[in-house]
Amino acid sequence: MFASRKLAAVVLAGAAFVAACTTDSSRQVTAQTLTSILAGDQRSEENRARDRYRHPKETLLFFGIRPQMKVLEVWPEPGWYTEVIAPLVRDSGMYYAAVTPDPGSKHITQGLEAFRAKLASRPDLYEHVQVVNFPLDGSDVVAPESIDMVVTFRNIHNWMAETQAAQAFATMYRALKPGGVLGVVEHRGNPAAPQDSQAKSGYVNEDYAIRLIEAQGFRLGAKSQVNSNPRDTKDYEQGVWTLPPSYRLGAKDHDKYAAIGESDRFTLRFVKPKK
Repeated sequence: MFASRKLAAVVLAGAAFVAACTTDSSRQVTAQTLTSILAGDQRSEENRARDRYRHPKETLLFFGIRPQMKVLEVWPEPGWYTEVIAPLVRDSGMYYAAVTPDPGSKHITQGLEAFRAKLASRPDLYEHVQVVNFPLDGSDVVAPESIDMVVTFRNIHNWMAETQAAQAFATMYRALKPGGVLGVVEHRGNPAAPQDSQAKSGYVNEDYAIRLIEAQGFRLGAKSQVNSNPRDTKDYEQGVWTLPPSYRLGAKDHDKYAAIGESDRFTLRFVKPKK
């Protein structure tokens, strides 16, 4: 309980400092607050261990996140980034968790139940989180032009598998305010190999993703190599899920894949053009 109150106090102090310094919090203040949040007791040791592959602080700063933003995360379950973004924007902004229920899928249903339980377990951090349904038919997830930033992590291949990627990004585009930012991370495919339209390996070619997203009206703002991994050869028996944390081959060549680490990923920042 003491640790929980300590984290909440750190976040509140950070928010107060932001308000005292400037209306638009600086990158430096945001970075300091993220450092405190990432050390918080809401994060398990297992989740912290993945920071060296996911680089949450550097990734979110590259996107340009600030505590006063309204941020929509698409498909956040099981809540790895929820643990970071929701506390950051808790007092000055808003965090929307955009999920897609599927009553016919036991796996998805259980995942959503676990995610909601996570939120309920820490009202000091998550009481203001709004869970909204993310449609896959291209319709609206929230009121149009009401969101400052949309983020999504390693989900493009899932939408491609269901031929719903274009509709998903069209929904994100409408949700963003003009000038708003879309931040995307995805397993980076081999550019020398043709893109499988269903991304069965879990890998997506970076140029393919850029064309897909810009076709919905976005403009590419910047690229980052913060989540790159040159050790990833992208030619595995079970696709990207051969690597940690999935290890689909089990004990077979486990040490080899552990040494490679998590996948090579592209990290892109897009902007919705101002009118």
